[in-house]
Order: sequence, then C-alpha cells, then structure tokens
Amino acid sequence: MTKPNTQQLRIIGGEWRSRRLRFPAVDGLRPTLDRVRETVFNWLQFDIHNATVLDAFAGSGAMGFEALSRGAAQAVFLEKNAKAALQLKENLTTLGATNAEVWAGDALLWLSQNPRPFDVVFLDPPFGQNLLQPAVDALTHLPSGALVYLEHEASLQLNLPNHWLERKQKTTKEFCFRLFEVQNQQGS
Repeated sequence: MTKPNTQQLRIIGGEWRSRRLRFPAVDGLRPTLDRVRETVFNWLQFDIHNATVLDAFAGSGAMGFEALSRGAAQAVFLEKNAKAALQLKENLTTLGATNAEVWAGDALLWLSQNPRPFDVVFLDPPFGQNLLQPAVDALTHLPSGALVYLEHEASLQLNLPNHWLERKQKTTKEFCFRLFEVQNQQGS
C-alpha cells in the first residue's frame, strides 16, 4: 500500500468551522493536533480577533487558518517546502481569504529580514532540526503585548528572552506547547 500524496485537516472553530483542507504528505510536516489547537485557541479567544498573525513554519497552515477563521485581521504563512506552500495558497483561494499571504522560503531568513510587528506568532518548526531557538532569537521587534506560541519536543531546552512572560503551558511525554506574552523591555 502506498502513502497518499495528500492529507486533510479540519478547522475546528469560527467562520470556517468543520471545513476540511488538504495538505501534502511531506516528511516532518505534522499539523497541530485538533485537541491542542482547541486548547490554544481557548487561550487566545480574547486576543485573536483583529490580530495580525504570523504562522512561521506553517506546514499545513493549521494555526494560521484557525486564526483567520476566528477573526484574525491578517495572516502571513511562512513555508519552505514548495508543495506545502503551493497548497497553502490553494487553500486560501478555496476559502476566499484575501487577508493572508504565503511566503515560500526559509522562515529563519524571512524573520531576519522582516522585523514586522505581529500581535500573535505561531512557532512550531519540524522537530529535531534545531530551528526553534534561532526563530525565537530572530523575534526582536515584537511589540509589548504580543503573544508567542511555541510547540516543541518535551526535552528541548530553550533560552527565552527575559521579557517574555509565560501565560500558559501544557506538556505531554512527546511535546510541550506554551504561550508567552511579550512585556515592555526596560531601557529600550
């Protein structure tokens, strides 16, 4: 039996609730689980409406599509894999979403060259590729009050900025997901 070329994810809330979107079967691409997305968007329920969102390492786009479905004003999807990036664009067209853009390329490069302020940032890079710490390090221009979601291996140790206040965290044997709020930096 051969592996299918595409898989599906389901948007779990908002305007596009229950809509199914395709994404390519690509090594390392693992959409955030429905139950995790439900928890995260419960955490964000008062912060996502009219927010400008960055879904770095977008993959299937699960987090960005969920944010748009729940009223985010704009979203930027960053995805290195060409097939996945193309599918993100097709899914935006299918949904009729004109308030989002897809950048097909290296997320770390984009982050280093585009110090744009975002209200909500999703960082969920492929596990085991040492991408999360450099991505965190590149987020130097986030405004006070911005929210940063991290999803990573449970065993991963990160050096996080002192001005990021952890608001929520859940850990399983395999992975950890956390939400931080950027605080004012003294002296900057």
